[in-house]
Amino acid sequence: MLRYTLMRLGIFVGCLVVVWGAVYSGLAPRGLGDSNGLWIVLLALLFSAPISFVVLRKERDRASEQIASRVDRMKANLEASRSQEDAADGTSPAQRQTS
Repeated sequence: MLRYTLMRLGIFVGCLVVVWGAVYSGLAPRGLGDSNGLWIVLLALLFSAPISFVVLRKERDRASEQIASRVDRMKANLEASRSQEDAADGTSPAQRQTS
């Protein structure tokens, strides 16, 4: 997940540099008044989001699989812990719900 985040940040920074150059060279319009910095950041976000969505698809899927496997492993550990508690108590989960 850290790798995906760093790659996405890199795409944003690249877009930020390109947009900054375009605004200051006159290719893109400047913001109103003192909002030029915010305008540049918003344009960079606007351009970097679809680029990240397309370019980082495989990395995002890989990160998603890793997270899903961790969640499954945690669920299995939790269920094993519950079954050990049930064995120690001598009660089943159905018996506990009725009481």
